[in-house]
Amino acid sequence: MRTPNPVAKDYYGILGVSREATDDEIKRAYRKLARQFHPDVNPDPEAHEKFKDINAAYEVLSDDQKRQIVDLGGDPLAPGGGVGPGGPGGGPGGPFVGFQDIMDAFFGTAAGGGNRGPRPRTRPGADAILRLELDLVETAFGVEAPITVDTAVLCTQCSGAGTAPGTHLATCETCGGRGEVQSVQRTFLGQVVSSRPCSTCQGHGTVIPHPCPTCAGDGRVRTRRSLTVKIPAGVEDGMRIRLAQQGEVGPGGGTAGDLYVEISERPHDVYSRKGDDLHCRVTLPMTAAALGTRLTIKTLDSEEAIEVKNGTQPASTLRIRGKGVPHLRGQGRGDLFVHLDVKTPTKLTADQERMLRDFAKTRGEDVAELSKQGGFFSRMRDAFNGH
Repeated sequence: MRTPNPVAKDYYGILGVSREATDDEIKRAYRKLARQFHPDVNPDPEAHEKFKDINAAYEVLSDDQKRQIVDLGGDPLAPGGGVGPGGPGGGPGGPFVGFQDIMDAFFGTAAGGGNRGPRPRTRPGADAILRLELDLVETAFGVEAPITVDTAVLCTQCSGAGTAPGTHLATCETCGGRGEVQSVQRTFLGQVVSSRPCSTCQGHGTVIPHPCPTCAGDGRVRTRRSLTVKIPAGVEDGMRIRLAQQGEVGPGGGTAGDLYVEISERPHDVYSRKGDDLHCRVTLPMTAAALGTRLTIKTLDSEEAIEVKNGTQPASTLRIRGKGVPHLRGQGRGDLFVHLDVKTPTKLTADQERMLRDFAKTRGEDVAELSKQGGFFSRMRDAFNGH
């Protein structure tokens, strides 16, 4: 069982996973937090620092050797392997080296660097996210929407190499192209040969004598570009559309990450949406609900006539099949639900009261017969409509 380290940084806590978390659980936690605190999504300076910690935690916990160092009490990203003043040797300048050097002695690698050898300059780029606001009609039936993206792209001046035109990378003179330097130190185990990334070339094994003036040696530049994203019919608020390799180009011109377009659906003036179904409210006079009427409902793409039966009660709901939002997978459409609000007059005339009393005496099976008696319903409508 893994035990917490009271000295080193809590990389498990940063990602919010347990010390027994699997590689997949660590990866999912990293992706979730990276999207939340990515500088392109969250401009807060504190979020930027949090993003750095998240990347560092994933770098450590996704590497078996670095994770082992954490579990044994060290910090592979800290000088000396993260051993503090209470560790072996009593701190800087003592007769012993840090935990990282001890791991080097046992495993024959620089514990903070994974595989030995030069570190590649070209690395994959990060994903990017963009929020796109759409109307209900656009999310229902789909649309091709123009978007503007601000990301890192390949430097066309140096094609990602990072060198000025006509120049090339040079072998690092400090490490001789190995990307690391070695030192011999005394420990309680005896002499230990430890390896460290070369500080001159940052572990790459090469240096850029003449950086590209456009990208300053990074191999990429930030720019604003326009794209068109195809939104399929039936998308919902919060869904994301993935555009492969349209995100950030990596350092050294590395493969671009993906761009995720997150849908934000604007509220509609008439309809509310629940999944593929639509809901709206219609106010009816009391006489229309009591005597029945015919309504014309404007849907998202047409007009539909519906019958309101006589004796309809307040808060009744009428259903129009197939007039909701198209299913995302193209399997028909949802339904439209019309919720009826019956408006009752606050004050009645003597004629209106008499009409209502007569109508209240009837039973459901007597309504058809009552309608034949001297235009009762017509006179009732006239009474309530002021005629």
